[in-house]
Amino acid sequence: MANEQGTAGAHAPDQAAAAPAKEGERIASLDFIRGIAVLGILAANIVAFGQPFAAYMYPGAFAVPHGETSNWMWVAQFVLIDGKMRGLFTLLFGAGLFLFMERVWARGGSRWLQVRRLLWLGLFGLAHFFLIWRGDILFSYAVCGLVAVLCLRWTIKTQLIVGLVGYLVGALLYLAMIGPAYFVADTELGEQAAFAEMRADLEREKETELQDGRQELEIISDGRYGDFVANNVTEHASDLSFYIMLWLMETLPLMLVGMALYRLGLFSGGFDSHRQRRWGWIGLIGGGLLTLPIALWVKATGFTYYGTLAAMVSFSPLPRLAMVLGLAALLALWGAQAGGWLAVRLAAAGRAAFTNYLGTSIVMMLVFHGWAGGLYGELNRPELYIVVLAAWVLMLAWSKPWLDRFRYGPLEWLWRCLTYGRIFPLKR
Repeated sequence: MANEQGTAGAHAPDQAAAAPAKEGERIASLDFIRGIAVLGILAANIVAFGQPFAAYMYPGAFAVPHGETSNWMWVAQFVLIDGKMRGLFTLLFGAGLFLFMERVWARGGSRWLQVRRLLWLGLFGLAHFFLIWRGDILFSYAVCGLVAVLCLRWTIKTQLIVGLVGYLVGALLYLAMIGPAYFVADTELGEQAAFAEMRADLEREKETELQDGRQELEIISDGRYGDFVANNVTEHASDLSFYIMLWLMETLPLMLVGMALYRLGLFSGGFDSHRQRRWGWIGLIGGGLLTLPIALWVKATGFTYYGTLAAMVSFSPLPRLAMVLGLAALLALWGAQAGGWLAVRLAAAGRAAFTNYLGTSIVMMLVFHGWAGGLYGELNRPELYIVVLAAWVLMLAWSKPWLDRFRYGPLEWLWRCLTYGRIFPLKR
């Protein structure tokens, strides 16, 4: 997520011979993709910013009516956005881990600098979670990144195989852990005596989650920021470990795949462009066609709580992976060739992705919390997307002018200074 200026010297072990492009070209491609990902993540997260957290997956948790138009928008978001932007961002994070280490190795440094960098990222994530928004991914990235640091010197083949196999194993675990809940809670299977206790437990868990959302709606709408933070600390601190365990088998494997793809030259012209484009479209369209029936099934069954949960976590990871890899392949080609004002501004938003990610959470807090904009729980899905468009304009508007005058985004600069333990010049 961070972008550092400089020139890499010696390559790390097993560096791919198929990645001859200049470092500036690699960075430009990564920045462009990162810019699209950080904009897309807001589109995925906007519901959890403006409505109770459970509404991210379950329309029944909305504090306002969720009509037919919103239902179809749920389908579109599920197919095109949910999980794809996070997956793309995770691939890029893995690539960034290796890019950072290339420079460290070139200067004779060790992976301990990367460890320090990730520890600071974890602290940023904790502040984000407790003080701003508990949908944070930075803390999970930091923890998984510390594990990925142990894999930096693996061969490209090992990183790729372990990443893909790990993702597959994770998908099967998600299917086994979450998938059966739908059949017990929402089908005739759960009416059998053998499943009566399990069904009752699932109903209690659902009601607990929805009640937590109602409580949070009251706290945020009333504008009590201190109570909001206290609620995060007392009621949701355990969510941090839950998120890590829930997404460990997705996040860590995708980081390893991102490292391998970076070293193979996906972001620097190391593949035949025609084949890369063809396989990119196959992954994107094929994964989308496999995801669409899942979304239509959720809609047809009435958007039940455990149906939407199973669709998000259990049934869609494999087609989602195909879409993520397809997107990465296509955007890498586009980023290497794209020009014009939009491409330039997307790349600038990507160079300041860390600031844009955390800054967006702060802006959304100002829009929705009762002590500020007061729109929490007030907007339906189409209206929330209008907020997304406005935030996109803001991100594209500020990033380039700032980077024309300064070397780094504000938080990128702070993170860099903390990592190295010294002050770097900010102005150009």
